[in-house]
Amino acid sequence: MTNVLQQSNFNFPGQKSVYKGKVRDVYNIQDKFLVMVATDRISAFDVVLPKGIPFKGQVLNQIAAKFLDATADICPNWKIASPDPNVTIGHFCEIYPIEMIIRGYLTGSSWRTYQKGVREICGVPIPDGMKEHQRFPEPIITPTTKAREGHDEDISEHDLIAQKIISKEEYEILKKYTVTLFKRGTEMAANKGLILVDTKYEFGKGKDGKIYLCDEIHTPDSSRYFYLEGYQERFARGEQQKQLSKEFVREWLMANGFMGKEGQKVPEMTDSWINEISERYIELFEKITGEKFIKPKNQNIIQRIEDHVLNFLNTRK
Repeated sequence: MTNVLQQSNFNFPGQKSVYKGKVRDVYNIQDKFLVMVATDRISAFDVVLPKGIPFKGQVLNQIAAKFLDATADICPNWKIASPDPNVTIGHFCEIYPIEMIIRGYLTGSSWRTYQKGVREICGVPIPDGMKEHQRFPEPIITPTTKAREGHDEDISEHDLIAQKIISKEEYEILKKYTVTLFKRGTEMAANKGLILVDTKYEFGKGKDGKIYLCDEIHTPDSSRYFYLEGYQERFARGEQQKQLSKEFVREWLMANGFMGKEGQKVPEMTDSWINEISERYIELFEKITGEKFIKPKNQNIIQRIEDHVLNFLNTRK
């Protein structure tokens, strides 16, 4: 596969540090800007898979940029500019070590947990008698800790505050933002014939003391979408939902004996399978944004990103 951004190793002027996550490489410029490069890496079960997906980083970055702009009236967000298809540059923030996961439906990992007889997730009680893909009466928040390595861990609101990971006052703000952002995302998805099933948000504190929405928002990596048309009929028949998300990658891995556990081997990712994943990501971009996906003319991704970021930094001296 050519033109796939697996790694970045930039050295921008004023660069103090770089943090490499599962998918994004984040460059700290003088504790003033964060340059977030969305690579084409793909992860599942908290494991980065060995091959990248063409245009995946662009899909994630451009969806996130669009939704950051569309929710800026709800809460401050970190975005300043998106000077390249794979890059967003924003305010420097100290990121809270938690992910605010909000679920509208019993599906995915929450359903797998429910099937085992568990009736409480992150301190939130789940009623008996629910079925897969059933809508909760009200969305539930099930936070996780953010692990620098390995698996993120479920945690309750009580434990987050008791362990002083975050203050009660700040957590209340995060909860309010999470619920309101999910409501807006749900409305925007419905307008495009989709259901926003669940998603996650990350927040950070800026140098001005404000809480900012950070990282990505409503992308196929951070969210799960069902098609609205036919949802009720499929649910009534007990059928799987037609969905747009990364779940199909997880399902393929599980079908091939991989769930990120010790001793398990990632199955071979053929070129045809990689292209199928790429096409599914592009499909979601076009469906959720209502816009045509445009592949950049300049396919020298590394040089293109460097030129665009340097141009931005030069205008901010």
